Amino acid sequence: MTASPIELPVTAADRRIARLAAAAVGLSLIEAAIPTPLPGVKPGLANIVTLLVLARYGWAAAAWVSGLRVVAGSILLGQFLAPGFFLALTGAVLSLAALALARHLPGRWFGPVSWSILAALAHIGGQLLLARAWLIPHDGVFLLAPLFAAAALVFGSINGLIAARLLQEHEETESAHA
Repeated sequence: MTASPIELPVTAADRRIARLAAAAVGLSLIEAAIPTPLPGVKPGLANIVTLLVLARYGWAAAAWVSGLRVVAGSILLGQFLAPGFFLALTGAVLSLAALALARHLPGRWFGPVSWSILAALAHIGGQLLLARAWLIPHDGVFLLAPLFAAAALVFGSINGLIAARLLQEHEETESAHA
């Protein structure tokens, strides 16, 4: 007797998440090819996709896109289960936690730019804490915090502005077609 294959139904939302995760993975791969002046200081281009997904489809979809990006990106870069994978995963989990909280802030004053800054700061904070607890068991690692926080502020602002502009263009396109 042969076992029949298990067929899982694939929804339009599943396909959308797969496309968006693929875009985020692609941006991660491009980013990996960009030389950086200091290890760990990266623009976080894939976070633009996460912000767009958060604003348009909610936190659960953003969590799927972010998680798939971390896993698939690390596999494609040959870093799966290496320290860089765990640093990226920790950063992603803490930035998603920050975004879960930030979504409930008043929309009048908070949006993609502030979400991006908070997520970037949570991301680097998580990475520094993991590095201190696991890779560099010395408090000297925290001397890098101001530099990393400044980078998170700059790149978080830029990514948030890009996401806000893309969301605005999408809304304008939608209202023009309505």
